[in-house]
Amino acid sequence: MLTSSHKLAIYMEDSLHSDFGKMGYGVMRYNGAQITCIIDSVHAGKNINEVTSHAYPFPIVGSVEEAAARGADVMLLGIAPSGGRIPDSWYAPMETALSKGMSIINGLHDLLAERLAAQLINPETQWIWDVRKPAFTPDIASARAATLTNKRVLMIGTDMAIGKMTAGLELYHWTQQQPIKSAFVATGQIGITVTGRGIPLDAYKVDLACGAVEHVVMEAADNDIIFIEGQGSLAHPASTATLPLMRGSCVNRMILCHRTGVDHLRTSQDLKLPPLPEFIKLNEDVSSACGGLPRAKVVGIAVDTSREDEQSAIQSLKDIEALTSLPTDDVVRFGAGKLGQALLDS
Repeated sequence: MLTSSHKLAIYMEDSLHSDFGKMGYGVMRYNGAQITCIIDSVHAGKNINEVTSHAYPFPIVGSVEEAAARGADVMLLGIAPSGGRIPDSWYAPMETALSKGMSIINGLHDLLAERLAAQLINPETQWIWDVRKPAFTPDIASARAATLTNKRVLMIGTDMAIGKMTAGLELYHWTQQQPIKSAFVATGQIGITVTGRGIPLDAYKVDLACGAVEHVVMEAADNDIIFIEGQGSLAHPASTATLPLMRGSCVNRMILCHRTGVDHLRTSQDLKLPPLPEFIKLNEDVSSACGGLPRAKVVGIAVDTSREDEQSAIQSLKDIEALTSLPTDDVVRFGAGKLGQALLDS
């Protein structure tokens, strides 16, 4: 688990303007360690806030050697390429990091701990954390979470990579300031990295995925609200992740995550985003298994309006709220209070 004593370098080579950089940006926003620098030879010598729309002041360096000279003791792979495989070109920088005494955090499917173990120069202080390696083998799910009386809130989305983790963490942090007890269940590599716990859902065999979700939800059963990090989307033809999240958690509340300014899935211009009212109904119907499980209601919509100016964003939020009759807000831009209160009132 990253702590405030760690000094982190985030490897983002040629990915500062790519959707594949979401691991790095998620850690920049939510991590508990000191970020010493970002590694990207393309923009070396500048700060993140000089070359992107993000406000982070972190300096960008051109090499692992420069990161080590700044005192970095952990290198995090901040890029998540399609398919979750590690490109061959990354091995040289990782080997350099290990030779400089740094540890490595890897959020991809290719596991590194065994492959690079011999290159640790000080095994007592260095480590390699393969975030996507399951830590346990769960039992087969049996709807145990349906017996709970708390609120189990699943973050769902109209697409992949649309802010489900971000919205969930923002709402979780908001509830931490309220007189209630809440938990955040991470199910992906970024959430696990920044919270230090959770399950890498996409690393579990499909027969075990529901059981893995059930296990971590039941571990958090004494909380008034459990936020479950969403993965994938029922609308996406490549995604199977939403169903085990619904089944394992026996979800009874949902927050829909959406992005303005687009009308198609990010993987194809030909695949249109679903109409919001119909998509909301689809998720509510699937969650209940036609009444066999608790019925989950979508109680609010978290919208990413970052591609719009503030005036346009406010109008977009009003339009979505009018279309769906649900509380709607951008929790990053305008705060999580509106959706948080809607959740408490539900």
